[in-house]
Amino acid sequence: MDGNALPSFWNTSSAPYAQPIMHGLGSVLLLGTLAAQKVLGLPGTSAAQLQRRSVDSFVSSEAPVALQKLLCNIGSDGCEAQSAAPGAVVASPSTSNPNYWYTWTRDSALVFKCLVDRFTHSYDGNLQKLIQEYIAAQAKLQGVSNPSGSLSDGAGLAEPKFNVDLSAFTGPWGRPQRDGPALRAVALISYANWLIDNGYTDTARQIVWPVVRNDLSYVAQYWNQTGFDLWEEVNGSSFFSVAGQHRSLVEGASLAAKLGHDASAYNKVAPQILCFLQTFWVSSGGYINSNINQNNGRTGKDVNSILTSIHNFDAALGCDAATFQPCSDKALSNHKAVVDSFRFYGVNKGIGAGKAVAVGRYSEDVYYNGNPWYLATLAAAEQLYDALYSWNKLGSITVTGTSQAFFKDFVPNISTGTYASDSSTYKSIVQGVTAYADEFVAMVAKYTPSGGALAEQFDKNNGSPLSARDLTWSYASFLTAADRRAGIIPPSWASSGANKVPGSCSGQTVQGSYTSATATSFPANQTPKTGVPPTSTTSAQPTCTPVASVAVTFRETVTTQFGQTIKIVGNTGELGNWDTSKAVALDASEYAGDNHVWKVTVTLPAGKAIEYKYINVASDGSVTWERDPNHSYTVPKSCSKTASRADSWQ
Repeated sequence: MDGNALPSFWNTSSAPYAQPIMHGLGSVLLLGTLAAQKVLGLPGTSAAQLQRRSVDSFVSSEAPVALQKLLCNIGSDGCEAQSAAPGAVVASPSTSNPNYWYTWTRDSALVFKCLVDRFTHSYDGNLQKLIQEYIAAQAKLQGVSNPSGSLSDGAGLAEPKFNVDLSAFTGPWGRPQRDGPALRAVALISYANWLIDNGYTDTARQIVWPVVRNDLSYVAQYWNQTGFDLWEEVNGSSFFSVAGQHRSLVEGASLAAKLGHDASAYNKVAPQILCFLQTFWVSSGGYINSNINQNNGRTGKDVNSILTSIHNFDAALGCDAATFQPCSDKALSNHKAVVDSFRFYGVNKGIGAGKAVAVGRYSEDVYYNGNPWYLATLAAAEQLYDALYSWNKLGSITVTGTSQAFFKDFVPNISTGTYASDSSTYKSIVQGVTAYADEFVAMVAKYTPSGGALAEQFDKNNGSPLSARDLTWSYASFLTAADRRAGIIPPSWASSGANKVPGSCSGQTVQGSYTSATATSFPANQTPKTGVPPTSTTSAQPTCTPVASVAVTFRETVTTQFGQTIKIVGNTGELGNWDTSKAVALDASEYAGDNHVWKVTVTLPAGKAIEYKYINVASDGSVTWERDPNHSYTVPKSCSKTASRADSWQ
């Protein structure tokens, strides 16, 4: 991307894994250095250069951790997912509060799109094995009847999640979710294209295509029906889902042509989906209303739209607004609108306009009281890295009335027009946006525990990790953001004319036909035609020594009075074996007016399943217990020496 771009970390296995990560300390040192320079008037390093070095360090140290922890969540060889089926992506090892011990079609597809892009960039035989197992698992899941339906009419393909043994989840849920088939098709098409490019067309045709064909048939038949969004809350039309559906049919048509199959249905429907996609734009506000055809009372400003932009990025499309490319005027205007909607978080207090903040799903969120998400904050960075790549490729930046407010954060008096790469305005924008993108990553670094574990969320007031631990999607989001920062981009997906919006929209669909994909055994030694050895010299999971014990930090949010002490007691010796006289006291060092958190760190055996409760001990020694049920937790069994739990008094 530029002279200071981070080198590719795609081959991380040669680097030592157990590199210490001092994220919080790094932030302190950075601030301290800046303060010292300001006070002492020291020359040399600028604030931007110091920030870049700090982010460089975080990315370099977090990359192998994120990869290892992501792979740990894939069955059945993953260290956290050995009871899951081969190729099944476990959303999180968390089995309670919340229980994410399932495999979601959407999350799995996004994770494997990340891995397939990694694989196609640099061949790895172990990753190839995982990809093949994923394809086989998806072929099986397509045929599993579930509450959404079955394969006979395709309806069952929109079932959002399954048990990790690939059996149907039959409990109540927000279904159907129509993004899954499209995203799965996109991930598999990427691998099919690699097979074709390397001379293995028969494998693509006989094994991968039957799975892809079912998903494309579903999209062509059901795309204009409402369903639940990616957050599984809103039953309507989701911008993220519709954009993914368009991309899948465009790519599917190209793959069908390569394999000699009829692509007419995909070519008929794709332009109509793109036409419908334009209706999400709110011109009066300069943002995307991420969910329409419903009435939930929200503004519609949702990181859904930023995720849409990065997952449909194609550098060949430049700054095309119809496909919502990251550098398009609409995508940049929307980026500002969505990011600014989160400035009310406590962790964002004191951060001025035009500076990066922690980003959540949407401002009205109430899940776990509504907090920043690691993947959302990283997505905000990734869109900017994508835009920087495209501007560099184009050699210019165009400012329109739509995007002018975004650019004014970097060049306050900027006028509309096109600025060539040799202009001072272009250089100021690039410098400003580069620093802005890095600020989002620095925000993630600030609230990432020292072991590098990424949960689903971090507390909006104190930044402590919340909800599901070791969220697989969080790790994939880090990896893709780091890649884009390094100038590593995914293959192009758009064919000629794919971004052409028809003059009038219709809801045209094509009835699909569906057939079980039964061929799931891949031929051996399908290596690149360049002659890379069939067996990779690297391990699919970076080597490290699993730890025997883990320092688990328990954080309990509870309002207390003077003289009261919160303690934790549980079914293990370290927690007193349910004896309140041996309970472990938490400290209130983080307790503040708007942050009622008690915490303690307890060393527990790795892999141990525990149950526990918090108790409130009054000054007279009387004990008040939490209500049932007990909290349940399995201590991670991996290479990380630390972990954390976030609970609230029940």
